[in-house]
Formats: sequence, structure tokens, C-alpha cells
Amino acid sequence: MGMNVGSESTTEDEGIVDINTTPLIDVMLVLLIMLIITIPLQTQAVSIDLPQGNPPPSTQETPVVTLAVDFDNTITWNGQPLSGEDDLQAHLREAASGPADQQPEVHLQPNRLADYKTVVHVMADAQRLGVTKLGIVGQEQFAEGQ
Repeated sequence: MGMNVGSESTTEDEGIVDINTTPLIDVMLVLLIMLIITIPLQTQAVSIDLPQGNPPPSTQETPVVTLAVDFDNTITWNGQPLSGEDDLQAHLREAASGPADQQPEVHLQPNRLADYKTVVHVMADAQRLGVTKLGIVGQEQFAEGQ
């Protein structure tokens, strides 16, 4: 696009064909400010009963049960090998008995070479039988370079 300084036809007045967008922008800004001002503030409140202060420390210590799956898929309960599926379910059922806040913590320690199917089966049994405090520990063996 170039600029014509001298035109061959000086008798015709040519109008500027570009639209002036400054008034359009001004009107849009005014409308935007009016919209922002007229938006109602959030005045809804949700009442929540939050505990006051620090809770007292627990007087009794939660027992911890170690459930290990070895490289050959043998399952041990606190270092004692389990004889089979029924023995595992009996131990899990005993751990799940009683209220949820008094259940022992079950720490699952899968070996790096254990079958995925065995570990998932143990976790599914624990969930099905009502164990609520189940954690997987010993993840440092899965870190790269070890």
C-alpha cells in the first residue's frame, strides 16, 4: 500500500475509505465498564462447622501390620508366611473387624519382581473385606538406577 502525493485527477474529492474505530472502541470500553459495575457480587454464604483449636493428640498408637509380597509371590503377614488365599482373607477380615478408627494400618510391601496380578489381588481382597487403612510402602526399590 502506497501513498499518493500528487494525483492525476485533482478535481475529484476522494473520501477516506478507512473506518474510524476510535469511537467504536470508546463505546465498547464504556459498555464493558458498565457491565463490570452492574455484575452482582457473590453474597451467598455456606456455613461450615470447623473444629476449633488443635485436636488433642491420640492417646493410643495405631497398630501396624506389614503385608509383604515376595519375588516368588509368597505373601507374608508380619513376617509369617501365609498358607493360602483362605489364610490371607482370615487375616484381612480380622484386621477389618471393629470400627474404622480402631483398625490397624496395613502396610503393603510388594517386591519389585512380584507379579502385578498377585499384588492387585491382595489389594482387592483388602478392599472387599473392609480394610480402610491400606498403604503401599517400600517404593524406593522402584526408583531408576537401583
